[in-house]
Amino acid sequence: MSTSRSEGHPMDRPVIDVRNLTRRFGDLVAVRDVSFQVHAGDIFGLLGPNGSGKSTIIRMLCGVLQPTSGTAIVLGHDVTRQAEQIKPRIGYMSQQFSLYEDLSVEENIRFYGRIYGLSPERLRERTAAVLELTSLGDRLPQLAGTLSGGWKQRLALACALIHEPELLFLDEPTAGIDPVARRDLWDLLYQLAGQGVALVVTTHYMDEAERCSEIGYLHSSRLIVCGRPDELKQRPEVTPAGTRRWEVDAADPARALSHLKQLDWVRDATFFGQKLHVLADERIDASTLAAAVSDGAVEVEEVAPSLEDVFVTLTRSLQSEPRDTAVPTDQDESEAPAEPSSEFPGESPADDEEQSAANGDPDVLLESTATRDGSLFGFLAIFLKEFAHIRRQPSTLFFMFAVPVMQTFIFGYAIDTEVENIPTVVLDLDGRRHARELREAFANTLTFQMVGRVYSEAEFQRAMTSGRAKVGIRIPPDYSDRLIQGEQATVQVLIDGSDSQVATTALNTTGLLGYQLALRKTRPFAESLSRVPARDSVGSPALPIEMRPRLLYNPDLESSHFFVPGLVGIILQLVTLFLTSFAIVRERELGTLEQLFVTPVGRAGLLLGKLLPYALLGFLEMLIILLVMVFVFGVPIRGNLGLLLGLSLLFLVCGLGLGLLVSTLARTQLMAIQFAFLVMLPSVLLSGFMFPRSQMPLPIYLFSYAIPVTHFLEILRGVVLRGADFRDLLPHVVALSVCCLVIFAISLARFRKQLA
Repeated sequence: MSTSRSEGHPMDRPVIDVRNLTRRFGDLVAVRDVSFQVHAGDIFGLLGPNGSGKSTIIRMLCGVLQPTSGTAIVLGHDVTRQAEQIKPRIGYMSQQFSLYEDLSVEENIRFYGRIYGLSPERLRERTAAVLELTSLGDRLPQLAGTLSGGWKQRLALACALIHEPELLFLDEPTAGIDPVARRDLWDLLYQLAGQGVALVVTTHYMDEAERCSEIGYLHSSRLIVCGRPDELKQRPEVTPAGTRRWEVDAADPARALSHLKQLDWVRDATFFGQKLHVLADERIDASTLAAAVSDGAVEVEEVAPSLEDVFVTLTRSLQSEPRDTAVPTDQDESEAPAEPSSEFPGESPADDEEQSAANGDPDVLLESTATRDGSLFGFLAIFLKEFAHIRRQPSTLFFMFAVPVMQTFIFGYAIDTEVENIPTVVLDLDGRRHARELREAFANTLTFQMVGRVYSEAEFQRAMTSGRAKVGIRIPPDYSDRLIQGEQATVQVLIDGSDSQVATTALNTTGLLGYQLALRKTRPFAESLSRVPARDSVGSPALPIEMRPRLLYNPDLESSHFFVPGLVGIILQLVTLFLTSFAIVRERELGTLEQLFVTPVGRAGLLLGKLLPYALLGFLEMLIILLVMVFVFGVPIRGNLGLLLGLSLLFLVCGLGLGLLVSTLARTQLMAIQFAFLVMLPSVLLSGFMFPRSQMPLPIYLFSYAIPVTHFLEILRGVVLRGADFRDLLPHVVALSVCCLVIFAISLARFRKQLA
């Protein structure tokens, strides 16, 4: 049941108007059919035990949690459809301290002032005002994390008031602070209410409830009563007709309470501080009650009911009702298993324990096998507890079992150190039968894969610098003529040496192929010693075909020239991915992200403000790595440095998007580590950083195109090693841009300024 105050109030239009508000989390009903109103200048107290729905109601009214059903109008706006219009006009103090502990008092206040869009002049005025209100002026340089509980609450209140809100939400603002700090904080709240600010406060303390102008009491997700404190105390069910309330001060209150509860004319008796509050029949007077407590000096005085009496009475009346009308439940009591009888004839509890131990009951086994003096005492309890943790962490189970299987498949199928199908282009300036036979001979080795035939020197060079081909075969125009005339024919083979493993394979295969072709041409002349199969340019005997391989870009085949540029990409992704995802997930764990959700900061502003600092740090990190690459490992940058830096920024944005995506999936820093590892595993193994992608099975090879670092490694090696220009890198630039757009689209679609 619930009541609301509307008639006769000086403000006709309520600041908050809640009607049948409900919130479900799966099968759990956290808030059920709650209705109430709050007016300007009110201090509205929400009371109730833990789990009754107080914080859930506040989060819905602040627009960070969507109601399942019902309506809530806050400051004239619907919280479901117009949450962002509400946030600039409200202030919020969460249940736990949710400001930035590594910022000073002044930095926190100024941060929230800027979040609410205050101009520099207005920010200075409001800062001075809230400092005067909260007496924080002499603590401006102090880090927020070093403040005591009371001063932390003052700081949180100052940040919530910096923009002069019309409505202030305080979720258990005095929890964990000393009595003096509690009183001081309530003095501040009275000042705000006197200025016309409406306040909604959740609390566990009855003395604080007495200070509220109106109270709503929640029990089992329902608002069971709502009204002014004096009205609630006068409700007929609190002091039923024919009864009176007494306050008893006995020398031994515990013994007196036990005795009073046995008397027929005592309706209820409970502790109230060091005294007792007794609800007795009206016919009982003070002397009769004092005589009933035969415990020495007894003082008895008739009293009005307190709020604690109100809520205890209402709660007990609810608990005495059938469960389905008082407490939301998904299982009817009739379906609950029946309680077993205490004992069967002829059996004892000891027999039950022995049988339970024989059946493997963990609790009984724990008691029967462990001794307090043994070094293994408590082992079973810890063992079972850890399994309970593991059972409730599906992500841990996934990474324990799925990731090793994934690694096995990657190493077993995707990674092949035998180099085949090296992309090869041919510039055939001859085009006759002998040249065709040479092209076929290269293709038949299976080491070379003919990806195209070019017809000009410019196309030939472009294929090599762009990385489209790792090997280029140039057949001279007089190749067939020289073979027919018995002269030595020369074939130039250009090999991309940026990948030492691929280059070595191509070099060895080229030499072996040339030797075999030469022997094939030599065999018809072996029987005649009067002539030789071919002569070189000076007329000396020679093999008919000479292969002249030339290593480009990395003639000494130094592995550092291949791996160090790749490390730039891997390290950049590592830095942006982990730092970004951790920064957002850490704020979620500390509660500061929820505090930001209540502010009017835009989603784009929140994300750009979070991501841009890490983009700048990542760019600085890239410059440092490039300097190390050039001056320590001696890897020169052959291409345009400006082009490299510009495309690196594109990759940084993509890496930040991946971090944002991880942060939308992970709820804890442990989960963020696991998801980031899941991203980094294919980035290292399938991107071409360690193993040639051309050797991978077709499905995995195609999947590698969806990995952003794959394209960035091609860009890095193209610019650094081959001197590639933008036209050479255009396919990878387009692919990286597409990856970036897709990742950010998914991340932004998942990222909401709401808790659920």
